[in-house]
Amino acid sequence: MRPTLRVLHVHKPSIHFLGKRKWPATPEPPHAHPAGPEEYKAHFSDFLKKFEASSPWSPPSQSSSKAAAPKSSSASSSNRPEDHDVYQEFWQAPPRVWNPRARKISDEEMEAILSGGASLH
Repeated sequence: MRPTLRVLHVHKPSIHFLGKRKWPATPEPPHAHPAGPEEYKAHFSDFLKKFEASSPWSPPSQSSSKAAAPKSSSASSSNRPEDHDVYQEFWQAPPRVWNPRARKISDEEMEAILSGGASLH
């Protein structure tokens, strides 16, 4: 009798999901993490402006700070973001940066790594 009742009983999961499974059509606007420090929340808009200005996808402005500002010896020696390329993702960088030549590891070296150095003694 009990096995029959157990077979007839339908399992009802204890977790319930609300609504349909649907991704939002537009991304959320960027905001500071709610659990982040207050100083990050206060200066998040400044960070966002700098991040969007350094984005390679943003169109270059016609009146850039390079052309408008006269070059001085102290300004040319500083390492400003305008002086070098900035990449959002590692694969946008040249292959020499993110795909170094891998050197062949010998069997002895691999054994030393796996044994934590115990095979060296």
